[in-house]
Amino acid sequence: MPTNERGYEVPTLATDAVLIEDGQVLLIRRGKDPAEGQWALPGGFVEVGETIEQACVRELAEETGIEAEPVELVGVYSDPDRDPRGHIISTPFVVRRTTEAEGIDAAGADDAAEAAWFDLVDLPAMAFDHGQILDDAKGRIEAARR
Repeated sequence: MPTNERGYEVPTLATDAVLIEDGQVLLIRRGKDPAEGQWALPGGFVEVGETIEQACVRELAEETGIEAEPVELVGVYSDPDRDPRGHIISTPFVVRRTTEAEGIDAAGADDAAEAAWFDLVDLPAMAFDHGQILDDAKGRIEAARR
């Protein structure tokens, strides 16, 4: 676990992107441990000098080739046991694509072995707590439509 300048252990900050289009959500198959081979939301760690929103957009582009912008914070996921690598706090965002694309193609890259779209009613098992994050995001989207 990282430490601060005083030697105290501190959590690591991460973010995930929830991109939903036409009743489908974009997921990546993890190319590295932990959870190698499992499906997850695109995302990763916030780098020094960038905002959480910038990290979300960067990670989505690196892992899928899709450019987007954050629309709404889904929540803060801070359970110390949510990730086997240590205390990692995730701040996922619902995102909206910023570039027009032919269809909804996505390609896996960087840490992602593959990227694919899944129907919201037929989802695979997901790594970490990403199933909960997606459920929460769907709830926020539904609430915004009312």
